[in-house]
Amino acid sequence: MAANPPSSSLGAASAGDDYLPTSGNGGYSVLEYDLDLDYRVATNRLNGVAIIRARATMPLERFSLDFAGLSVVKVTVDGERPRKLAETPRKLVITPERPLADGIEFTVVVRYRGAPHPIRSQWGEVGWEELADGVIVAGQPSGAASWFPCNDHPSDKALYRITLACEAGYTVVSNGPVVSRANRSGRTIWTFEMRQPMSTYLATVQIGRYRSRSIASEPVPQTLFYPQALEREVAIDFGRVPDMMALFCELFGPYPFDSYAVVVTPDELEIPLEAQGLAIFGRNHVDGLHGTDRLIAHELAHQWFGNCLTLARWRDIWLHEGFACYAEWLWAEASGGKSADASAAAHRAQVNAQPKDIVIGDPGPQSMFDDRVYKRGALALHAIRRALGDDVFFDSLRSYVSECRFGLVSTEDFVEIMEAHSGSDLVGPIVERWVYGKSLPKL
Repeated sequence: MAANPPSSSLGAASAGDDYLPTSGNGGYSVLEYDLDLDYRVATNRLNGVAIIRARATMPLERFSLDFAGLSVVKVTVDGERPRKLAETPRKLVITPERPLADGIEFTVVVRYRGAPHPIRSQWGEVGWEELADGVIVAGQPSGAASWFPCNDHPSDKALYRITLACEAGYTVVSNGPVVSRANRSGRTIWTFEMRQPMSTYLATVQIGRYRSRSIASEPVPQTLFYPQALEREVAIDFGRVPDMMALFCELFGPYPFDSYAVVVTPDELEIPLEAQGLAIFGRNHVDGLHGTDRLIAHELAHQWFGNCLTLARWRDIWLHEGFACYAEWLWAEASGGKSADASAAAHRAQVNAQPKDIVIGDPGPQSMFDDRVYKRGALALHAIRRALGDDVFFDSLRSYVSECRFGLVSTEDFVEIMEAHSGSDLVGPIVERWVYGKSLPKL
């Protein structure tokens, strides 16, 4: 966990992240989630069993899970009913029959049910949400607890197995490849496995009346899910995904997961979304004219920066969004559009016209999704690239991705690794000006 555990034997009901002070939990680390879900699309009813295998990081007399909006039916810890169970609007607090020793592995089983719905947050509603005919789950930054009990902070990565049964006729898409699919009594049971560590906010379920088509098989299977009515448009708009994949593998290193999927919903969405191993777009992001190539590149780049390499604390969100924004410029440059120099100049002018009142290395929770975090982050990377030169910059960047693969990152990690591999002490001062300064440097 990112935060230091409390000194008492009562696990903290927070990960200690001041951007989301009530999210996450201290005293343990989750190793694996096994979710067995039965969902009725027509009535929005969910019955779930969450098997959570965890390890105590301190002696624990009690611990908590993030959980919101659903009813607990039964809880066991290592097969025993807990001595005490308390539910608050956002937490499930468990006192096991006997204390858990530091370092011990334990298994929590939570049976639950209800009508899942989004969680209200200062960034709007997040989590499980009904579409006109289906479901979308958008968990960033604190919505995972809307559909399963969890330790909802990105610093606690775990493996996942997600099984969901719903009415036949619907397609289910989740994290990782489908490992089994079965039909029974008019219902289809889908099972997915994410074999690489994943943060809770990146876990997702997408349900709809989707068609599917393979768009590439190398370096991993790449599949597109879409409403039949948009078949022509999506074939055009997402036809360049394999080329984007090849470019980013060359620049950033091997694609980190076993598959990549794109879901286009029949509903309009305010913004596209990324989850681990997939990206979600609304029908309004499809025009059959490649009008959203920039967004498609952005969400794909998150598989490296955000999903494989994940911030340990939310204040470092520029490490996700600055990289994904810079990937837009890299794709444009490689595909015959604007050069990265031209994109940087244009976006610097846009940022310069906005207030200089944000530090993107610590923007505050209200501003963590501010467009200036994205653009100034990308400008910082371009400034580093110009200082180091292309060969050194991308070699060092691939080393950064490789060394931190499937782990947690901070701005300090980025600077240290980039300087070590480039042999240059320029990275730190550039980051200081662009990431930790309010005034806008010149390129």
